[in-house]
Amino acid sequence: MLKPYRIIDLTEGRAGLGPMMLGFMGADVIKVEPPGGDPSRGELPLDPLARPDAASLRFQLHNRGKRSVVLDLGAADDRQRFLELVASAHFLFESARPGEMAARGLGFDDLIRVNPQLVYVATTPFGQDGPYANHASTDLTLAAMGGMMAVNGDADRRPVRISVPQTWLHGSAESAVAAMVAHFRRLQTGQGQFADVSVQASVFWTLLNASIAHAIQGSDIERNGSLLQLGTVTLPVVYPCMDGGVVVIANGASMPTLTRWMVDAGIVGENWLTDEEWKTYDFRWIAGEPLKIGFDEVNAAISAFTSRFRMNELLERALEVGITLAPINTVAEVVGFRHLEARGYWQPLETAPGRTLKAPGAFVRLSGTPLQVANSAPKPGEHTGEVFASLPRPVATVEAAAPGALPFEGLKVADFSWIGVGPITAKYLGDHGATVVRIETAQPPDRLRVGGPFKDGVFGTNRSQFFGQYNTSKLSLALSLRNPEALTIAKRLVEWADVVLESFTPGTIAALGLGWDVVHEINPGAIMVSSCLMGQTGPAAPLAGYGNHAAAISGFYEITGWPDRDPGGPFAAYTDTIAPHFLASTLMAALDHRRRTGEGQYIEQAQMESAVYFLGAELLDYQVSGRAPRRAGNDEPGCAPHDAFPCAGKDEWCAIAIESDEQWQALCEAMGNPDWARNPAFEHTEGRYAAREELFERLAAWTSGFEPQELMATLQAAGVPAGAVQRSSDLLQDPQLAHRRFFRPLPHCEMGEVPYEGHMFRIRGYDNGPRFASPGLGEHSVQVLKEILGMPEDEIGEVLASGAIA
Repeated sequence: MLKPYRIIDLTEGRAGLGPMMLGFMGADVIKVEPPGGDPSRGELPLDPLARPDAASLRFQLHNRGKRSVVLDLGAADDRQRFLELVASAHFLFESARPGEMAARGLGFDDLIRVNPQLVYVATTPFGQDGPYANHASTDLTLAAMGGMMAVNGDADRRPVRISVPQTWLHGSAESAVAAMVAHFRRLQTGQGQFADVSVQASVFWTLLNASIAHAIQGSDIERNGSLLQLGTVTLPVVYPCMDGGVVVIANGASMPTLTRWMVDAGIVGENWLTDEEWKTYDFRWIAGEPLKIGFDEVNAAISAFTSRFRMNELLERALEVGITLAPINTVAEVVGFRHLEARGYWQPLETAPGRTLKAPGAFVRLSGTPLQVANSAPKPGEHTGEVFASLPRPVATVEAAAPGALPFEGLKVADFSWIGVGPITAKYLGDHGATVVRIETAQPPDRLRVGGPFKDGVFGTNRSQFFGQYNTSKLSLALSLRNPEALTIAKRLVEWADVVLESFTPGTIAALGLGWDVVHEINPGAIMVSSCLMGQTGPAAPLAGYGNHAAAISGFYEITGWPDRDPGGPFAAYTDTIAPHFLASTLMAALDHRRRTGEGQYIEQAQMESAVYFLGAELLDYQVSGRAPRRAGNDEPGCAPHDAFPCAGKDEWCAIAIESDEQWQALCEAMGNPDWARNPAFEHTEGRYAAREELFERLAAWTSGFEPQELMATLQAAGVPAGAVQRSSDLLQDPQLAHRRFFRPLPHCEMGEVPYEGHMFRIRGYDNGPRFASPGLGEHSVQVLKEILGMPEDEIGEVLASGAIA
């Protein structure tokens, strides 16, 4: 897909994921390393049998397929060679501190003079400028400042992060999306582009319906362990098994069949089959309507039932009868998961002589231009000679297609997807200029339309900002797809579209008469995207579910929460915030291939296969060492103190992360060097980590006298990584997000003016926020029929009379 393009990769650590993703899509990725190699080559976890310059498993994972050159950018000759390399490149990725590259004369404004067509992508904790741009940060403090910690953990304990670092992975994966959006803007304008990716903003996107809840319903969504809050209802989703646990959501998709199963097992009586209308159970409890069988009874019955079985027994039976249920897998169980083996997912990675590990493979599958998943990372400078022996000519000038146009202006999208991953992917295209028609039904409506927060706490299918967040810049066409006339309209939209998206359970779209074979026959140049939990094939393909289920089966539930308690699970449908990074960037690459060749193709995403990348290094480490990560509260080996500390006020917290003895001394000075801090046992990390519980109590007594923002400011001034644990109400007033114009108030047809979240990146000189608010259900049905499909008034009247419009 991206074979014509060259990428310069100056990133370190987890930031290397984004360039690698584009490399798998065919780009030539050249990693520029300093003499001695990228310091990330020694980053934990390590393979003790590997060469010292290849010991880091994370480095090996995120640098597969790249070519390496070694240059000393402080030396005149090497600097000149680097500038020659820049002249031949289409993209450059870096993750230095804000202003660092510019101070070296190698920032965007410097390099654009060397190559006016360059797309320059910078990923930093908070963005390139603003009040927090130069804050010291860690995974813990970014999880706090982005809001993730506020919604993770049990209500009776302090907030927690996911026990395996996640924040930079979100920022890095999003950098691939930013690069592709900037690339399409370059094609429109004929000019190089600067994309500024914020890890904090990327973390904010993991909050799902909690993100702007306070602005919509007047209150925050608070952390509550593994409980799921939908509207005014809170329900358990984690249930015990003989050998672990499973995630089950007691909704209309599961309860009819699950009830029959529980009756057969003698858990509940036959009356359960008739006393309750299970298919509409969740819609009624979200709407606040009375239930004949209450939650407490349902939860007790499910718990008693699942306790009789092992996880895989439940999964196998659930697949047979169509129940939405997922095992809470450990990393070890993910490595051995039969479904991934059957799909040929794992890619061999030789980390040391004689040692080949199973590494994450194709995160998305394409029919025409399959990903080129590499199986090794380069040695330092391995390709210096060959790269400079055959430097291509400088990048040619791109003629501006439409200087004032948006990146995807003119692109046409038929969005049949629902809930999370598909709609978010289509939102990228719509927000950046594409005409997106959202095809939906009234019975049943998209589940996000009936999931809170609701405007002013009043239930309504047009009052949910959960739906609103992920469907901006779209037109809504409400079709009854079982109606023959509606199917005819859907096929006319397929004929019109450049991209067709769907995210139903495998087989559903084909049963409706809109499978890939039909789409390809109607419109050979179209790209069709199918995204679902487990993919279209494999033994677990029939498993329908949400990101909660994917998070459990991919290993994230097992590593979130406290070691002395059951899995707490990451907040809500966590993998719905991972998969779009991979799907959107791949779709954009496929669109570029189509632009050059005219070829359409089929794209299939198993959301689990994308999500597993965020545990990639831990999967490798388990195969090397036998260590599987577990939930650990906020502990981080090698760091102490490292936790959320109480502040003045109710349930107010600030994260503090000490990564070195020097930072510890700075913290002591900020506290006024109290006598207890002079204990020799606290002088070095090992002693502090061993005494971390005592340290927590000591520090908590001091931090409790500060408000979170005050404490953060005090410690940041001393050079100590610290971040206030921010809820929706805090984030809506966050000065850094305000500086980036992150929140965009837009007028909605029923809710009035409400805020929408912006994108995780900014492109210089371009307002890349949502263009207009999310639609009401069927708000644009007649408009789509008339203006897009060109129907005359009499034909529209016949369509309306037929019942095709829901």
